[in-house]
Formats: sequence, C-alpha cells, structure tokens
Amino acid sequence: MTASLARGLQQGLVALDLHLGERPTQQLLGYIDQLQKWNRVYNLTAVREPGQMLIQHLLDCLAVVNPLQTRVPQAKTLLDVGAGGGLPSVILAIACPELQVVAVDAVAKKTAFIQSVAHSLGLSNLQSKHARVETLDQTFDVVCSRAYASLADFVTSSQRCLAPRGYWMAMKGALPADEIRDLPKDVELVKTETLSVPDLDAQRCLVWMRQKESPEAS
Repeated sequence: MTASLARGLQQGLVALDLHLGERPTQQLLGYIDQLQKWNRVYNLTAVREPGQMLIQHLLDCLAVVNPLQTRVPQAKTLLDVGAGGGLPSVILAIACPELQVVAVDAVAKKTAFIQSVAHSLGLSNLQSKHARVETLDQTFDVVCSRAYASLADFVTSSQRCLAPRGYWMAMKGALPADEIRDLPKDVELVKTETLSVPDLDAQRCLVWMRQKESPEAS
C-alpha cells in the first residue's frame, strides 16, 4: 500500500505541476500514516481508505499551492481557520516551508493531532492553537479555510486576524454564488478560480477576498 500511495502521490504532483523534494514527499506520506492511526480513535475524518485520503485530502489541498504562491508570493504567515485534521495547514506547511502556518480549531483533539504531526514530521513552521478564531490577536498575510463555514461567517469571524493588504483564501466545492452575494459590504471579492484535483470527480474552486480600503486609505 505504501508503494502504491507513493506512486499516486508522485503522479498527482506531476499533474499539479508541483516540484517537491524527497523530504516533503515523505512528510506527506507520513501525514497519511498519522491521520490513519489517529482516525481509528479520534474520528478526525470520514475518509477511511488511504488511497481516498490521498485524493480527497492531500491532492485536494496541494491543488491550492501554486495559486497561493502566484497570488501572494510575498506571504510569510498563514492562518488555517477551523483546521480540523490539518487540512490544508499541514499540507501547506510541508509544501511551503517558507510559510509560518498556524492552525486554529475549537476542538482540542484536532489541535492535539496537528501538534503531534508537526513534532513527528519535523515541521518547525507549523503550530496549532486550541481556540476560537475570534480570540486570536495575531495577524496573518493569508487567512484560509476549507469547508469551514459560509464565506460571510468565515470573513466576519476572522476579520481581526487579516493583516493590512492580506487575503482571505476559501477552499470551496462548486462556486458559491449565493455566499459571494452575501459577503459583507466591506469585503471585496478579488477572484474565483477553478481547481483541477487529479482523480477527484468533484468540483473545486478557490475564492479570494480582501478588506476594502477605506476612502481615507486610498
């Protein structure tokens, strides 16, 4: 199974035009192993089969790496809101070692898992916080979420965490037109982009947003 997972990962990386070295590739496979082990006890994900974890979790999150590096190449810090089992925070910390990644979740077992993964995989650029995002006082260049909440709830709850000129990055399934219409008046839709995830028969997109500049600032 490990050999087939490794082959599947390599094929997925080629399809996504990602060039990761040996160490990050092994860290990604190590993450699947850790997720499997913890999932037996803590039920971190409904996906049980390693091959499906590769497609639905790893490749799904890896699909945002190139868009992230293209849109915000200068980003140094990223917050994953409602991080769950570390998706996408663990994946982004592995694929983008220059990023300091913080994963926040209100469920203690999930942040404990992420902290364990960071330690076991040697991810010094990843930390987890057991907290509600509204209580954080640090700001980040990118604030992201994956299947966390509606766009309006996401940006409202994490507004104080977004650095000036920072971006919100929301991972979604089909384009959420209704959610986009319901965005707060002070939030600007920057771009939506369709993602193609290898071997995944489902729609995926990214929604980029930022705080509108006040008239005084422009």
